[in-house]
Amino acid sequence: MILRKSAIGILVLTLAGLPAAAEDPRADMLAGSCAACHGTDGQSPGSIPAIAGISAEDMVRLLQAYRSGEATGTVMNRIARGFTDEEITALAAHFAALR
Repeated sequence: MILRKSAIGILVLTLAGLPAAAEDPRADMLAGSCAACHGTDGQSPGSIPAIAGISAEDMVRLLQAYRSGEATGTVMNRIARGFTDEEITALAAHFAALR
């Protein structure tokens, strides 16, 4: 039992030392391309919607809808077509973490 508690303690300490957001390293680069329209860190200063803090599930759903043509947008349909599922997931996690 003592050995098990020690192993759990080591695991907890190891996990605690990891970065809070273990996100895809491409997420920052991909998110940078969103800044021109959606503002720095997803905080839009104008009429284009802010995307910071949108839940990852909603962001994935929106980007997939734009990509498939189910949702229409000024340029988002064309932009979303360029993203893979993995990139969409990375972007969704990135912007969801910016609450």
